[in-house]
Amino acid sequence: MKMRALESMVLLLILIFSIVLGSKGMEFNLSMDVFVDGPAIWFSDGVNAGNFVGLLNVSSYEGFGMDGAWEKIVEVWVLVRGMVVAPVMRVAMVLCMVMSLMLLVEFVFMSLVSLGVKILRRKPEIRYKWEALKEDPEIGTSVYPMVLVQIPMFNEKEVYKLSIGAACGLAWPPDRFIIQVLDDSTDPIVKAMVELECNAWASKGMNIHYEVRNNRKGYKAGALKEGMEHSYVHQCDFVAIFDSDFQPEPDFLMRTVPFLVNNPKIALVQARWEFVNFGECLMTRIQRMSLDYHFKVEQEAGSCTFAFFGFNGTAGVWRISALNEAGGWEDRTTVEDMDLAVRAILKGWKFLYVGDVKVKSELPSNFKAYRHQQHRWTCGAANLFRKVAFDIMRAKDVSLWKKLYVLYSFFIVRKVVAHVVTFFLYCVVVPASALIPEVNIPIWMVVHIPTTITLLNAIRNTSFIHLMPLWILFENVMSMHRMKATMIGLLEAKSANEWVVTEKLGGAIRAKPENQILEKPPSRFKERLNYSELRFGFFLLLCASYDVIYGVNYYFIYIYLQALAFFIMGVGFVGRHTSNS
Repeated sequence: MKMRALESMVLLLILIFSIVLGSKGMEFNLSMDVFVDGPAIWFSDGVNAGNFVGLLNVSSYEGFGMDGAWEKIVEVWVLVRGMVVAPVMRVAMVLCMVMSLMLLVEFVFMSLVSLGVKILRRKPEIRYKWEALKEDPEIGTSVYPMVLVQIPMFNEKEVYKLSIGAACGLAWPPDRFIIQVLDDSTDPIVKAMVELECNAWASKGMNIHYEVRNNRKGYKAGALKEGMEHSYVHQCDFVAIFDSDFQPEPDFLMRTVPFLVNNPKIALVQARWEFVNFGECLMTRIQRMSLDYHFKVEQEAGSCTFAFFGFNGTAGVWRISALNEAGGWEDRTTVEDMDLAVRAILKGWKFLYVGDVKVKSELPSNFKAYRHQQHRWTCGAANLFRKVAFDIMRAKDVSLWKKLYVLYSFFIVRKVVAHVVTFFLYCVVVPASALIPEVNIPIWMVVHIPTTITLLNAIRNTSFIHLMPLWILFENVMSMHRMKATMIGLLEAKSANEWVVTEKLGGAIRAKPENQILEKPPSRFKERLNYSELRFGFFLLLCASYDVIYGVNYYFIYIYLQALAFFIMGVGFVGRHTSNS
């Protein structure tokens, strides 16, 4: 049966080539024996086997004009569409339907939990024991635990003073915390500037250490791991981590460390990011909408239900004993923070999110830099899922429900399904359905579910609700890159561990490859072009135009808008443009 189907497809290809090349006529004879019982297998839409044989019976054929050739091509396309394309589209539609429902249930669950916390005012101080730390007249500042503050850096010329200054300004007894600047810079001028800044604060009495290493193995994870091996770290109980563009408020430690002191099973206290440059351009506003939902809903829901969420790599305080029990920092993926979080939760530790504590940070304002960042985050999460799935199932110190939550909700739905279905349903299946009239997508699948998910996003971003249509179009374009990154991570392809640093430039961010290869700076116009977006925009334009002429629905309105979004982002008219030169 399979051989008959294969031979049928080969004959169809021969026919198509003969039509295209047969302007002067092309004589050939085809044995139709293979089609005796083939058509009944291929067609499910009532196509008559006799018509099929008649179409392909082109023996002694003298050729035909352009009109005849076009008619033949159309007839062949209709048959191939009914035999092959439509069944594949139906399978894709069913898969997208299942994934859409999975995503909808997850969004509703997280939103209900987050809304319940807000209505019932279930703040962390109510759910967990919390007592402010105060200096004791008898033992002095010893009541405060020793805290290590780590600041990993890489050529952070524009922001190093801000991060170091914010860390030195923390309201914590100076003799009870150590600041560790982990500088992996490759620019000797920047290294000298950072070292000079550290020495200046040391001269003011701050316990600050400037640490460098002779290689960049493991990137950020490697720097953090080596930083924990210094002898002076052994006296510390907790470690606070701030990326180079993050500036904590002075009371950060005062509001987070007491949770760790009073609750011995809590391993991590995560604060919320506050974006200082969110109003810089439309792209930064859209990023804020997505990240606000991440913190206000995803992190809040995970913290309140199963005391687990993915560590964000910065603006958090770890219990060092928990970090060590989990195995310390690993560089096996590009999401070393999430990796550590999963390993810690499998050891029975709890995580706490404190949304009232905010740490200032900077959003990427350059589109290509943002793409690199999203690739690293998305690919790393999918690759980590590949590596820890069996560890989660075999974990003995975790309840069945928590394992199910981490495996299904956290990884499968949010880190895989969300990216795959967003791209394939809204950017491939819906537009392609305009070309395949045999396939009808239910209205609830293309309208009701995405509308509900959009409203659930908007409910925690009411001040930005007018930007929701633009947010949808932008996120759909980004879904192409996230889907690709997800597949690379799951399959552990060659670029699965590709690491590109997002260099901070005080609001204008530049993605800089780690390999430091020197190349001729591209022209400004060429640098702005994003060819993958442009190519996909043409596909959407074709689908929308076909739907206008032959379609029976109004999908072309959405498809035209999405094509426009791909073209706008393809020519670089999004975000601030900074040169890599």
